[in-house]
Amino acid sequence: MADVSKVGPPLNQASGYGIILGLGFAFALGMIGTTWALKRYHNEVQTSEAFSTAGRSVKSGLVASAVVSSWTWAATLLQSSSVAYNYGVSGPFWYASGATVQVILFATLAIELKRRAPNAHTFLETVRARYGKATHIVFLVFALMTNILVTAMLLTGGSAVVQSLTGVPTAAACFLLPIGVVLYTMFGGIKATFLTDYVHTVIILIIIFLFAFTAYATNNIIGSPGRVYDLLLEAAQAHPVEGNAQGSYLTFRSKEGAIFFVINIVGNFGTVFLDNGYWLVLLTNNLSRFGNATSVKQNKAIAAGVEHALPGYVMGGLSWFAIPWLCATTMGLAALALENNPVFPTYPGRIPTHEVSAGLVLPHAATAMLGKGGASATLLLIFMAVTSAMSAELIAVSTIFTYDIYQGYINPKASGTFLIRMSHASCVVYSIIMAAFSTGLYYGGVSMGYLYLLMGVIISAAVIPAALTLTWKDQNWIAAAMSPVLGLACSLIAWLVTAKSECGVLNVECTGSNYPMLAGNVTALLSPIVFVPVLTLAFGRQKYDWVSMRMISRGDDTEIIRRTSVASGAADPELVPGSEAAREQATEEAEIAHLNKMAKIARGLTVFMTIAFLVLWPMPLYGSKYVFSKKFFTGWVVVGILWLFCSTFAVGIFPVWQGRKTAAHTVKSMYLDLTGKRRPALQGRVQEVNGEDESGRVTPEEKVGAGKSG
Repeated sequence: MADVSKVGPPLNQASGYGIILGLGFAFALGMIGTTWALKRYHNEVQTSEAFSTAGRSVKSGLVASAVVSSWTWAATLLQSSSVAYNYGVSGPFWYASGATVQVILFATLAIELKRRAPNAHTFLETVRARYGKATHIVFLVFALMTNILVTAMLLTGGSAVVQSLTGVPTAAACFLLPIGVVLYTMFGGIKATFLTDYVHTVIILIIIFLFAFTAYATNNIIGSPGRVYDLLLEAAQAHPVEGNAQGSYLTFRSKEGAIFFVINIVGNFGTVFLDNGYWLVLLTNNLSRFGNATSVKQNKAIAAGVEHALPGYVMGGLSWFAIPWLCATTMGLAALALENNPVFPTYPGRIPTHEVSAGLVLPHAATAMLGKGGASATLLLIFMAVTSAMSAELIAVSTIFTYDIYQGYINPKASGTFLIRMSHASCVVYSIIMAAFSTGLYYGGVSMGYLYLLMGVIISAAVIPAALTLTWKDQNWIAAAMSPVLGLACSLIAWLVTAKSECGVLNVECTGSNYPMLAGNVTALLSPIVFVPVLTLAFGRQKYDWVSMRMISRGDDTEIIRRTSVASGAADPELVPGSEAAREQATEEAEIAHLNKMAKIARGLTVFMTIAFLVLWPMPLYGSKYVFSKKFFTGWVVVGILWLFCSTFAVGIFPVWQGRKTAAHTVKSMYLDLTGKRRPALQGRVQEVNGEDESGRVTPEEKVGAGKSG
């Protein structure tokens, strides 16, 4: 558990409650306004399809931004800084590379899902379509366990920081943090997640730049890479790192760091491949236009979803890499450099182990560098990380409940209206359950760091069977259903037996240490390599033809679309995004040919990126036992800052450029609407907005009615 410093937190409780509740409600109000504007000026109706897949019309820039935001958990910033504090410069890289390759590798599965099941709402629907009820329930449990673990990490990490910086009770933070997220997610669905993700991502990038330039340029105690380097040498002399080359914080040769690297890779395979939130990012891509279904009947986009999903995932993965790498290289190392200075919150002692596990390295370093300003920036940073990732988890869980549980087993003929109600209800219920669960974890002494290491033990046994569901036609239902269960049993045994043999006792401290976690994680991921082929050969190959996956249908939102159109008197129901006309696809032959081409590109790209991040870059530094020189360390920091600039362009500037026409049209329409000069141009012509076609020319029909104000 995190303790407030004896001198008191740097901020008062009013600041904590103000950020938690004030910003939460501000985002909720912003999303309500955005949803209204999209409905009034872009014909967008909140159907069940729109709530869960955004009408399948999101471009690559927002996809990349959503990937970055959804993958930027509280742990991304807090745990990465903790491993930097524990292991030195290798920790941030191990964290970043060990969690980037999964997003890039996922692009390959993204292509396969688009090929196999273009109309799916969740990955679990494809499991049920292929294997049936029993296997579907197994994967349903693993998917929900993934969402529960991720949400618990968000709330335990976020509440620990809030309590440390402001004194707000942890239990109160656990229950209050989700409120704003639930509100804007309910009003906007997954499109709310995309749009707020963008804002969250930009704010996170700005704050990381603030910390980096403070630590390496302006701070009066450290203020340069050279000064940080000198202080790290002193820190290694005072408390050398066991297992590191020369005990240094400036080397990749770190025994415990390498163990964390393996654990990190294994655990994050599960949290990407089994988190329905990442599949939903993919499933939002079918149409080439975002926010404006422009002349869909006349300009069909051939497999446009993949055209945006593949570059979106690659850009997102590469952009995300810089966030934990630079943030932890800055804050984790700054904590090491400053903890012997009176400005550091724990001076004259080091940061207690339980606070390191709780993720308090970053807030301590920020407070030491910037005082109350640093504490406020950290509070804002963690709030953004927690709420953006949690919104994705809410959508993921609500979609699973709506389509896989409620529609799948309770009410198969549910209307789109009722499906939306179920989605809203599940968001509220899940947030309450997780707030209570996270509070219990806090009082049980289970921290964010513990959960981060544990997640692979619990969920990674389902990774290989899940991937083979979309890539191998011979895996039978018994192999798919039993290998995750058997793998989980083996991983739990390996984890607990190793802990017992290492420490002689099973408690939080022992079971959370590196070797037991390593044993459990590796067993979980690799055991299906044995179980899947054995069970497939023993019970016969399936020889699946992929037909049942392609037969998955979308929700019936006709009632919502027609009711909204009649009520507003504005839109042609056939042209509302998400309606049948707006979902017309190119010829199947051309689509399949394009998908096959993109699949080859994805496979080649992911193999290259994986080898580069896991082998070509880190292994020479690890094998050579090289200890960074001052020039090399300075270059290392400069590369991190430049990479974050590139990330800012990819997920901060590029999405705005892609959506510039939609944004300009919305602003212009709102101005004309407010001044009474023109009504919203929704009278049956989605492709001719505000009386202008795409070239900007006023249409003859609109000239006639231009003088009729609404």
